Amino acid sequence: MTRKSFLLSLSQLLVIGLMLMALVCCAQPVQPPKTLTVFAAASLTESFGEIGKQFEAANSGVQVTFNFAGSQQLRAQLEQGAKADVFASANTKEMTTAIISDSLVVSGTQHTFVTNRLAVILPKSNPGKITSLADLARPGLKLDLADPSVPVGQYALDMLGKMSQDASFGAAFKDKVVANVVSREDNVKSVVAKVRLGEADAGVVYSTDITSDAAKELTTLDVPDRFNVIAVYPIAPLKNAVEPKLASQFMDWVLSSKGQQVFAKYGFIPAASAKP
Repeated sequence: MTRKSFLLSLSQLLVIGLMLMALVCCAQPVQPPKTLTVFAAASLTESFGEIGKQFEAANSGVQVTFNFAGSQQLRAQLEQGAKADVFASANTKEMTTAIISDSLVVSGTQHTFVTNRLAVILPKSNPGKITSLADLARPGLKLDLADPSVPVGQYALDMLGKMSQDASFGAAFKDKVVANVVSREDNVKSVVAKVRLGEADAGVVYSTDITSDAAKELTTLDVPDRFNVIAVYPIAPLKNAVEPKLASQFMDWVLSSKGQQVFAKYGFIPAASAKP
């Protein structure tokens, strides 16, 4: 190699080295992905699933992970140390317990984001030959309810209690209906599944659980307003949230007009505390 060629090669290497140094200095540090963990009532599966995708699309590098179950199960899991950022319950009871008894949520940070109604579901084949709500008390009928510890299970009992106060049903109506219960589930989706499979003649669920897919195999009996029970859904960030900022942003999204539009799409009743 000639001296001239050597100097040229050295010069080229120097230029390449300076370029690499510039690239290293200018490169932005790669931000690790963030995970937002949301514990939510089973009846929110479809609506929160869609909202989660919206939130991810609007927040690059964020993944939303959901744990859907009965509200009482979720609250118990949090009490036992499960890590999450947001808790969305299908009743105020579990949220109140999370605030007062478990100190999982700071009082005042919770907001009602939607409400819901009850409906009676039947298989389309209607093996129980049910034509009215009064038929639920007929001896021998197979009824599936959520356990009373589950929000929808207690709401169903409250509904039956209201009906028993009406002369058209009679004071013994609730007891007769409860006597027909053949299974008690730990979340509302299990009630839907068993009725769809024909393992029960009827079940009591939220009206929002009659999704387009479920409606292919189910029919419903509407519950009049005077007997229906309005389910109230509160949401709150967890006091020890791993991602407190994301938890607050997710709540804002849920309460925003975009979030409320998604809930309306799935049949929920918009909340008065929703934000524009």
